[in-house]
Amino acid sequence: MLKNMQETLEYGFEVLNKVYFGNGLPPVVITIMSNPRTYGHFTIGKVWKAEENHYNEINISAEHLDRNMENVMATLQHELIHFYCQLQGIADTSQNGRYHNKNFKREAEARGLKISYAKYIGYSVTEPTEGFIKTLEEHGIEKPININRDGIKEFIGKGTGDDGKNGKNGVQTGKKKTSTRKYQCPSCGNSFRATKDIRVLCMECNRQFEKIEK
Repeated sequence: MLKNMQETLEYGFEVLNKVYFGNGLPPVVITIMSNPRTYGHFTIGKVWKAEENHYNEINISAEHLDRNMENVMATLQHELIHFYCQLQGIADTSQNGRYHNKNFKREAEARGLKISYAKYIGYSVTEPTEGFIKTLEEHGIEKPININRDGIKEFIGKGTGDDGKNGKNGVQTGKKKTSTRKYQCPSCGNSFRATKDIRVLCMECNRQFEKIEK
């Protein structure tokens, strides 16, 4: 089943490379692996080896495949912008790749993305433009199958935490609801739950999580 999504992402790379980069991007390994804290990532190093060749990696989070296909492809394009900037020697991030600067915003918005600013991570919030969506439609890029890894997604969005009624993978357990506290990053919205009062920094924004009072 996952093969169909993998093939769509590979085809998406071919289309985006042709339309937005003039086929200037070399081959890259596209993976679908668990990474609930982010939608995707690009490795600066060539972490894959095939025969005598080495390749960079772009990963699309398995926990976030349930988004609209245009958003998944926008994540792929986001990571391709990082790839392009590396090849061109453009400094598009700082703070170990966490903060996206105006160079990233410029290159991304020139290639079909809408970029918004968020404190501590910079110009990183990514959305597809109407033109980008039209490009996907013209090339027949659509979600081949509704598939998603059911992992802990509390670090990303709202309403994704365990409500105490479900066990692993949402299976009913009959256990009583535990006394937990919800913490949320005031910048990016990442959240998690803990059974005691703690102090934790968000690795995305380098900002302390705040306890959400019920």
